[in-house]
Amino acid sequence: MDIIRLENTEYLYLLLMLPVFILLFVGARYLRSRALKAFGRKEVMPSLMPWVSVRRPWIKFSLLMVALTFVIMAAVNPMIGSRLEEARQEGADIIIALDVSRSMLAEDLRPNRLERAKLSVSRIIDRLGGDRIGIVIFAGQAITQVPLTTDHHAARMLLRTVNTEAIQMQGTAIGAAIERAVMSFAADDLTNKVLIIISDGENHMDDPVEAARMARQRGLTIHTIGIGTPEGAPIPVYRNNQLTGFLRDNQGNTVVSRYDENTLREIARAGGGIFQHGRGTDVGLGNILDEIKKLDTDEFDSLIFADYESRFHYFLALALIVLLLELLIFERKNKWLEKIKLFKE
Repeated sequence: MDIIRLENTEYLYLLLMLPVFILLFVGARYLRSRALKAFGRKEVMPSLMPWVSVRRPWIKFSLLMVALTFVIMAAVNPMIGSRLEEARQEGADIIIALDVSRSMLAEDLRPNRLERAKLSVSRIIDRLGGDRIGIVIFAGQAITQVPLTTDHHAARMLLRTVNTEAIQMQGTAIGAAIERAVMSFAADDLTNKVLIIISDGENHMDDPVEAARMARQRGLTIHTIGIGTPEGAPIPVYRNNQLTGFLRDNQGNTVVSRYDENTLREIARAGGGIFQHGRGTDVGLGNILDEIKKLDTDEFDSLIFADYESRFHYFLALALIVLLLELLIFERKNKWLEKIKLFKE
């Protein structure tokens, strides 16, 4: 099975130019139509301008938009991995459990707790060597977002899709995240396996300390990162991407989310790991990664997609064909081609 990978996803934002160009073109055609109405009656205009085409400008503009789309896709450079290769690699197994409950939208860290954590995780993934990385997300329940993999590029791509809507059941169940991570390792002996929990620590639904203690008995090392500030911040409420206010309790008071350092410290202590304040550009992940490097590494077989081949040239070729077709179509009628009746006016 072929895997498609987009090398330069940032260029996809250029597609937002297309609606702008369409609006400008439609507006220009509307103004032209109004000007022609002021010049003379509609029924006599064809006799005054017999070679003016109504549809050809629209056809030419449509072709230009298609060509521009192909050029943008060429810049994005879709790549296809068409061959699986088994490689013997050495490294650690690391799962990051990321809190996606609504309290992670609090903006005591900019732009908010969740986005700061995602950015830091992405940077840490760039520093991994042959280590396998997995991502578990949790709120009122926990799910595996990224199974253990050496494909760090794919992990970063899936990380970007994480948001507070990814799990419908709200709340915070750190214990469930630990249990999900243990299952994701798919091994009885969890020695040299590492779980990093990134959360504000506001646990409401289970006993994470006991879950950490049981995982530690199987050899798992659990580190925790407290994301947020002791002062806390209100939790914004958005509707259609517009801020409509802040979360309130049953008495109508604004809820202020503060991260629970004590709980996270206890989890780390029970899990044989360290606790870090989630501050700085890497929210403490760099220090934890240094600790992980002190562990003995494991050898494992990994199936990776080799020979990713660029496909940008296909899109460039299509763009050139469409542009050539656009050049061959004149805006004005041609008295020789008119006899062929390619376009009905």
